[in-house]
Amino acid sequence: MSKPVALITGGGKRIGAAVSKKLMEMGWYVLIHVNSSVDEARKIISEFSSSNGGVECGDVLTGNLLLDSDVEELISNVINHPATISAKGLSGLIHNASIYDSIEISEVKLDDLKMNLKLHVETPFNLTLGLLDLLKSAKGCIIGMVDTSLGRSWKGLSHYTSSKAGLRQLMINLAGDLHPQVRVNCIAPGAIISADWEVEHFAKIIEEIPLGRSGNVNDIANAVQFLFESNHISGQIINVDGGWSLNQKLGV
Repeated sequence: MSKPVALITGGGKRIGAAVSKKLMEMGWYVLIHVNSSVDEARKIISEFSSSNGGVECGDVLTGNLLLDSDVEELISNVINHPATISAKGLSGLIHNASIYDSIEISEVKLDDLKMNLKLHVETPFNLTLGLLDLLKSAKGCIIGMVDTSLGRSWKGLSHYTSSKAGLRQLMINLAGDLHPQVRVNCIAPGAIISADWEVEHFAKIIEEIPLGRSGNVNDIANAVQFLFESNHISGQIINVDGGWSLNQKLGV
């Protein structure tokens, strides 16, 4: 019996790497898309395979998601991949690839906004439509990685948060458009630390988190597992933020 297959964009580092590993642990075959993190993605696959009797667990697909030609090639590579052909579909699609840079509003350019919208909205839209037949065949699940900026003003990030808002709404709309064959949800990570140097960066934010600590990449991977395995959940945004979003409701 063939394994269920998932494609994750930006799957070679940080949250993407943790999700890729979690899916392999779940018994999935993972198509790890990367732009430049090829070595990191190959290491994820080789380490998991070698520690599990040489099991086939994934493959690396490359491409710059800011280029239409690369997106089209990625779609073609997924459609024609032996794993998806064997599985007769794509059971999971995770829109995880992201860019994040703080730019003062006096310095931000229209091109900055366009680049964020391209990666966070246009590319997920095109990937979803291009792979839709595979997703329907497998009664698949789509997850969009958004953020917890909804209703907040984040200094220096107008170009970023507006594009993530676009992804959030795209996923909600797709949940309405694609049922009952395909489920669509969002995960909104809060302050997620994946490296020691980030501790100082998030120190003030952590003071505002009701649980009193940051999250880690495994918290997000666990949320992915939950959504992939919960067949009666669609159109939802799961905040994985230690209760940080509660502050808005509590007036903190």
